[in-house]
Amino acid sequence: MNLATLRSQIKTGEIDTVVVAFPDVFGRLVGKRFTGQFFLDHVARHGTHSCNYLLTVNLEMDPMDGFTLANWEKGFGDFEMRPDLSTLRPIPWQANAALALCDYHHHNGQIVAEAPRSVLRKQVDALARKRLRCCLASELEFFLFNNSYTDAFRSGYRELTPASDYRIDYHTLQPAREEGLMRAVRNHMTAAGIPIESSKGEWGRGQHEINFGYDAALPTADRHVIFKQGLKEMAAGQGKAVTFMPKPFATEVGSSCHIHVSLWKGRENLFWDAKARRRSSLFRHFLGGLMKYAPELCYFFAPTINAYKRYQAASWAPTKMAWAYDNRTVGFRVVGAGGSFRIENRMPGADANPYLAFAATIAAGMAGVEEKADCGPVYEGNAYVDSKLISLPKTLRDAARLLDGSKLARRAFGDAVVDFYVHTARLEVQAFDDAVTDWERVRYFERI
Repeated sequence: MNLATLRSQIKTGEIDTVVVAFPDVFGRLVGKRFTGQFFLDHVARHGTHSCNYLLTVNLEMDPMDGFTLANWEKGFGDFEMRPDLSTLRPIPWQANAALALCDYHHHNGQIVAEAPRSVLRKQVDALARKRLRCCLASELEFFLFNNSYTDAFRSGYRELTPASDYRIDYHTLQPAREEGLMRAVRNHMTAAGIPIESSKGEWGRGQHEINFGYDAALPTADRHVIFKQGLKEMAAGQGKAVTFMPKPFATEVGSSCHIHVSLWKGRENLFWDAKARRRSSLFRHFLGGLMKYAPELCYFFAPTINAYKRYQAASWAPTKMAWAYDNRTVGFRVVGAGGSFRIENRMPGADANPYLAFAATIAAGMAGVEEKADCGPVYEGNAYVDSKLISLPKTLRDAARLLDGSKLARRAFGDAVVDFYVHTARLEVQAFDDAVTDWERVRYFERI
């Protein structure tokens, strides 16, 4: 949808509401709903504003201390939300609505560097100066429940009913029960400019996966966050709930967000040597950078306490730095040939903020290209049990420490951005450390 199409549809009444939003540090879309005519007359040209605390709140929307970007001492003023009109699209699952995503700006016009979309845009711009672009796809998994979000909340998220009675990886029988929802998702997302390829049952009970097509980094990240919110809204409309928690149950597998990446110049996939018909040396350098720097950038792939509980042996989630062709025990799986030749980064969980995960992927890979890092030989065997391989961080606390000390992160993103996300991570760790959990009550209530 472009602005002329939107103007026409607002005139005919097909659209009467425009959602204007930006992705926060958790990948949530926050913003406002405008009447269609007001959006055309004012917001499309001049933008709007929002309280700058939106980047410094926790998931409960509590303003958190310790940020230099926005705080009580500065009075929590406003930042500008400037619509990126290339993101305009209808929202078919909402009545007569359209959506525009925004970039976040200071009042002096400077972009807010800490905003996730800004972090990715900086990496995309750095590639563009070299006449390069990354193509990416995010492969999202999630669990679906036959409970409404309201009922799940009231029950304390206990005794939820998975949408399938048993594991349904590649099954077509039980997933047919959910075809009313999955068909709506496939069709509505496609109508919203998010081209869906397929949906399928996944390995866990009630677990599903929906794949959408690859594209340049920023459009793919935009589609990712719209997809997550849209899926939740459509599920809620049918009295169901989905979760993108990386590890919602100790007894089930986790949900991933595998990221597929390739580097292009014009129409040429630089990971593939067309003359030799094999992987290129640049591919080896890019992958070498990912293997070298992924542990210290792990926060951007796994930003929550729960994310690190997904990294378990024999769980389909990686635990070690290794690469191979068709091997799902390694951190980096290489697939395809020719134009489709690419790296599958298996580290990110479904909680990953795509803007940050994509930015980290690009920064690590390009550092490898600049350093001419080598990815080493193809790994053979079961990486889960190989003690010689480098491991991923075990906790969010470890990931925050590694990010804080990362010279690459500070060079690629800037000190202010790194300090901002290290502090965000440490606040989440502190919140968990202060919490009293069900596990503790079951463990200690009577027996200690």
